Amino acid sequence: MVTTRFAPSPTGYIHVGNLRTALMNFLIARKAGGQFILRIDDTDPERSKEEYVDAIKRDLDWLGLHWDQVERQSTRLDRYAAAADRLCEMGRFYECFETPGELDLKRRKQLNMGRPPVYDRAALDLGEDEKARLRAERGGYWRFKLDHARIEWDDGIAGPTSIDAASVSDPVLIRADGQVLYTLASVVDDTEMGVTHVVRGADHVTNTATQIQIIEALGGTVPQFAHHSLLTGPQGEALSKRLGTLALRDLRERGIEPMALLSLMARLGSSDPVELHDDMGALIDGFDISRFGTNPTKFDVEDLVPLTARLLHAAPLDAVADDLAAAGVPDDKAAAFWEAVRENIETRKDIADWWALCRDGAEPVIDEEDADFVAEAMALLPEERDQQTWAQWTAAVKEATGRKGRALFMPLRKALTGMGHGPDMAKLLPLLQVIRAKG
Repeated sequence: MVTTRFAPSPTGYIHVGNLRTALMNFLIARKAGGQFILRIDDTDPERSKEEYVDAIKRDLDWLGLHWDQVERQSTRLDRYAAAADRLCEMGRFYECFETPGELDLKRRKQLNMGRPPVYDRAALDLGEDEKARLRAERGGYWRFKLDHARIEWDDGIAGPTSIDAASVSDPVLIRADGQVLYTLASVVDDTEMGVTHVVRGADHVTNTATQIQIIEALGGTVPQFAHHSLLTGPQGEALSKRLGTLALRDLRERGIEPMALLSLMARLGSSDPVELHDDMGALIDGFDISRFGTNPTKFDVEDLVPLTARLLHAAPLDAVADDLAAAGVPDDKAAAFWEAVRENIETRKDIADWWALCRDGAEPVIDEEDADFVAEAMALLPEERDQQTWAQWTAAVKEATGRKGRALFMPLRKALTGMGHGPDMAKLLPLLQVIRAKG
């Protein structure tokens, strides 16, 4: 069975970069009728917070990215310890003692000599007495010993990919304080949970190479890896500095529609144009990981605004019924009201503003040269109004005043709604319960 996973760390809120990874893994699983796992990477007890776990689940639920099972890495520490023991027994795991300062000095020396800054495996030459002394003095951490061979895989996006393991430092898998790091935990989980496909950012390519060797050392099956391009800002600038403003909860608060966001993210960076869908099934059916490229991908949050508006313009009454009720729109007026205002809605928040206009009336905007015209027109406005009233009324006003075209219609719109733009007045006029311009 095709099995994918999304493994966020609960150290902050999910942003659009995280979403891209989650969505691709979700779509692959759903298209194949497989399993999608939410795996909380909470092995860092100091930075992981339960409020972020709840927020991750809330964001995914909001988007409709529902998981088949949820796992917590903090409950699987015994599995990681068992894997570490196995790696030790086969001579692929070794204890190191260099401080961050000592490692930095080594790297600088290597760079000055024109060599790649790769860990020199000095810890392998330490005797047991020296190890015991250093362990007591500063504590040790653990590295996986890479086999210095070329690591190759067929990437689902980049195609044939390879990395020379000799150009990569032996990865640290367990810190001096005992914390199991992502590289080991992910390998153990992917292997034991039967993960078949892993999609993640291009910044994980080197990490993938080392994980492939760890998987093979532990006797697991290497998943199909794919590395999507990284997002940039609209001008190609690094997006990382702005991610704090692109959290999914902030987009939700702004009124962005889930399917607008998903429709954009499901095609962004691919060779296919963005197609706006109001149905998750269509998004799943149209997804093809092979259509994506490796070049940095520009993301502009403002692109979500017109997509959201387009979705709402086409939304049926039942899709906004709760929003109409929350705004106080009576049931018997809901259909007529939505038909009148839907094409002037950018986000659901606008619904309350348009109903307030209908319920409470608007402060009239009347230009000085139009004052007498508006007063004469308002005297002709019937008390009982339906969708024929606007045409009948403006015809009568035209007959009485001689005005026509924009000079006729615009002053009346502004007097009734306080705005020079908005819904079709034939549909809106019957809904106006208060007309302040009539005095």
